[in-house]
Amino acid sequence: MSKPFVHAQGLCESEEVGPESRIWAFAHVMKGARVGNHCNIGEGAFIEGGAVLGDHVTVKNGVAVWDRVTVEDHVFLGPYCVFTNDRTPRSHPDYRSGPENWSPTLVRSGCSIGANATIVCGVTLGHWAFIAAGAVVTRDVPDHGMVAGNPARQIGWACRCGRRLPEDLSCSCGLRYRDDSGELLSA
Repeated sequence: MSKPFVHAQGLCESEEVGPESRIWAFAHVMKGARVGNHCNIGEGAFIEGGAVLGDHVTVKNGVAVWDRVTVEDHVFLGPYCVFTNDRTPRSHPDYRSGPENWSPTLVRSGCSIGANATIVCGVTLGHWAFIAAGAVVTRDVPDHGMVAGNPARQIGWACRCGRRLPEDLSCSCGLRYRDDSGELLSA
C-alpha cells in the first residue's frame, strides 16, 4: 500500500490518514482527525480533530467537517458544503459550550451532499441519501431519501446510482425498490 499524498501546500497534522488518500493544496487535516483509505480532500477543505472520514470519501473544495461529524464509506461531499456541531454557538466565555455539549452528526455510507448544502448538527443522513445543492438539513434523512430546500424536505427517493426514482421505484440503471411504510427496500 502506498502512503497518503499531501500536496506541498496542504497541511496534514493527523497520524491517521489511510493509504492512497490525497490532501490537496490549502486543505488542512488537523491532529486527531481520522481519514480512511482512498479519500480525496480538495483544495481549501478543513477536517477538524475529532472528525472521522471512512474509506473512498470525496471531499470537494472548501468543505468544512467539524469535530463530532462521522462520515462513513463512499460518501460525496460537494463543493463548499458545511457541517455544524454546536446548536447554540456563542463566543462569549459565559455562554460558550465545549465539545461535551456538541451534537454528533452521522453521514451513512453512499450518501451524496450537494454544493453549498448546510447540515445542522445532531442529524443522521441515511445510506444512499441525496442532499440537493443549497439544502439546509435540520432533521434526519432516511436511507435513499432525496431532500431539497430550506429547511430541507423530502422530495422523493434516490437510487444507489444517484438518480431520482420514478413513482414505480424502478431505476433506468436496472435497480428496483419497494416502499415498505416509508422505508425504501430493494425489490
